[in-house]
Amino acid sequence: MIEKATTPEDLAVMFVERANARDAKAMSELYAEDAVLAFPPGSQTVGREAIRTVLERLVEQGGEFQVEDPMPTVYYGDLALTSTRPADDTGGRVQVVKRQPDGTWLRIIDRPEIHRPR
Repeated sequence: MIEKATTPEDLAVMFVERANARDAKAMSELYAEDAVLAFPPGSQTVGREAIRTVLERLVEQGGEFQVEDPMPTVYYGDLALTSTRPADDTGGRVQVVKRQPDGTWLRIIDRPEIHRPR
């Protein structure tokens, strides 16, 4: 059985672990069935299966992912806004996550790159 996120902050750590293991299927399981991923930049990928396809291409590119410093999580009932300070200077990574009936968390909206104006 695959590990599930018990806090919103777990999702970022688990994403990195699964990305470094090159396991796009396990990465996609961090997303709700109808989640939206704003990637590739300038587009939206909707649904877990479509997100899995994008993640497969991402892990094929290789490279090592790293856990980034989290910013404080903001809660609103069963929703939470999580973000990290990216090591690659893209300006920010932001996710909206939702608590599931079993108490675990899944991403419902993921914007992995927010570019800062230069």
